[in-house]
Amino acid sequence: MGRGAKLRRSHRAEPPGETESREKDPIQMQSPQKQVRGFTLVEIMVVVVVIGLLATLALPAFQKVRSATQDKAVLNNARQLASAADQYFLENGVSTVAIANLVGSNNYVKVLSTVANESYPTDITQGVTITITGVAGLRTITYAP
Repeated sequence: MGRGAKLRRSHRAEPPGETESREKDPIQMQSPQKQVRGFTLVEIMVVVVVIGLLATLALPAFQKVRSATQDKAVLNNARQLASAADQYFLENGVSTVAIANLVGSNNYVKVLSTVANESYPTDITQGVTITITGVAGLRTITYAP
């Protein structure tokens, strides 16, 4: 069998030295070389377009959620101011109070943090709705205690 294999091999048209290098390199004999293929430019462009479309669809939903969250935070601030004003009215027997008397480290509301560049009224009158303007520069929120 060894002799026949040698005869068949010697009859093939191979450049000199190639059979010797194949016999000497055991790595080439054991595993055939695999072709590594990357992504084409068209495939990458399609992925970028799909991501852009998904972002375009998600942006309005994100803005809607953000404005709803801002409105809830502003409404919560108005509730705290109304509650503080009611407490002030009961303790002092008045019907109007300045926000400066309600907000501060020694007052009823410790901190009034704005969330969307809104403007609060300077005075609160008992029984009158509280109107917060300029919420995100566009909206107005009213709270009736």
